[in-house]
Amino acid sequence: MTEAWNRLEAEATRLKPQSLRALFAGEPERFDRLSWRMDDLLLDLSKEKLDAGAMAALLALAREAGVEAAREAMVAGEAWNLTEGRAVLHMALRGGADAPAGDDVAGVLARVLDFAEDVRAGRYAAQAGAFTDIINIGIGGSDLGPAMVARALEPDRSGPRLHFVSNVDGAHLADVTKALDPARTLVIIASKTFTTQETMTNARSARAWLESAVGDRAGAHMAAVSTNIAAAGEFGIDESRVFGFWDWVGGRYSVWSAIGLPIAIGIGAQDFRRFLEGAAAMDRHFCEAPLGENLPVLFALAGIWRRNGMGWPSVALIPYDQRLDRFAAYVQQLDMESNGKRVRRGGEPVGGATGPLIWGEPGTNAQHSFFQLLHQGTDVVPVDFIVAANAREGAGPHHTALLANCLAQSEALAFGRTEDEVRAAMAAKGMADAEIDRLAAHRTFPGDRPSTTIMHRRLDPYSLGRLIALFEHKVFVQGVIWDVNSFDQWGVELGKELAANLMPVLEGAAEAAHPATAGLVAEIKALTS
Repeated sequence: MTEAWNRLEAEATRLKPQSLRALFAGEPERFDRLSWRMDDLLLDLSKEKLDAGAMAALLALAREAGVEAAREAMVAGEAWNLTEGRAVLHMALRGGADAPAGDDVAGVLARVLDFAEDVRAGRYAAQAGAFTDIINIGIGGSDLGPAMVARALEPDRSGPRLHFVSNVDGAHLADVTKALDPARTLVIIASKTFTTQETMTNARSARAWLESAVGDRAGAHMAAVSTNIAAAGEFGIDESRVFGFWDWVGGRYSVWSAIGLPIAIGIGAQDFRRFLEGAAAMDRHFCEAPLGENLPVLFALAGIWRRNGMGWPSVALIPYDQRLDRFAAYVQQLDMESNGKRVRRGGEPVGGATGPLIWGEPGTNAQHSFFQLLHQGTDVVPVDFIVAANAREGAGPHHTALLANCLAQSEALAFGRTEDEVRAAMAAKGMADAEIDRLAAHRTFPGDRPSTTIMHRRLDPYSLGRLIALFEHKVFVQGVIWDVNSFDQWGVELGKELAANLMPVLEGAAEAAHPATAGLVAEIKALTS
């Protein structure tokens, strides 16, 4: 273990016995000292079990790990994704960093936005008239990003309605299409290779659905986001409606690329550019701000402290914004696919814990679901709260109640309610001593549950782009500190390979290689015969 890791461990040992109540009592100005801003965006770490000594140790760890040099190497286009020999240039997609691919990016973006505006204006239309609905067929990064952003920016949508299909379960496509008119629907197939099993299965079914209404004109109702122009052409999609991207764009970082086509059709070119500009602003901050004032770095270090210093294995991500109801799912992929690794960049086993489990739902719904465990369960689960000071919709008492609940939850988690406080409150209500004795333990909250609050002015295309980029850079910094490759996903590949091998088994053309699988296949055949 290095000197910086030893120092971090010593700080964690010092702080573990101290409660957040005690830390605030000894340092009432913690909010001022442990919160940072970038314009209207606030990162509040005051309710994390941190202090100046711990922050100094974390910053020393970041410098020892070479975060600044790694950042420069990524921006310069070095093959940071070393297992696949690829650069990592998603920042170039939004103009937030100079990169060798600048001209290509601008050209593809112009094509995407021109096509989006043509669809929106009805210049590119179905025979029955302008397209009223868009179905995006993809999976993973080709679905989670666009679907999350489309949901978040629904108040900004002025174009066709947006729908998303990802699951190979036929129920997903059936549910999406049952209320749509195929004669007025444009289907976008998002697959870099145009071979992804789930996506292409859904694409073939969607094409049949279109053909049922428009016959051989179905190809005109389809566009593709893919690098495989030939395969898209064989599928019936003209090259003019195929939009490519590059091998240096990882799927979970691809929403800024042509993968964002459905978003651009929904919100228009101007707002899509604002979305990119928000991310670019965070890119500049990440590349230029000193580590001790750098929001993505500080956010990442708080996560390192939780995972490695305190030993907490999971994080609940709770946006107090209904429009961000898919944000936790998006960050799950971004974080867990990036840093869910057990070997270092050089191939050696990691020496400690890496990426945490990320899960969550929007508040206030989550308060009536799993917050019981967060407050009184046996495991400590840190929470990341996200909230906007201003509402896009439901202002007045709705948003005041939303804000009150968000602030109350972070306070309750941090400080809880002692048994003495519970007893005093119950006595003040006139409850009998015996009843107080019976219920006091049940109503006691241990507190000392950490949280980070991310606050901004309002959710809009710019602020959403900035927020996503904040999480992207956080993941990168943590990957550097853990010395893992955050940009491959070999763990995804084995299941895909085995599923492809099992297709002929289920079709009766081959035998299962493993007896346990053979038993399940036999059961399936018995249940379907």
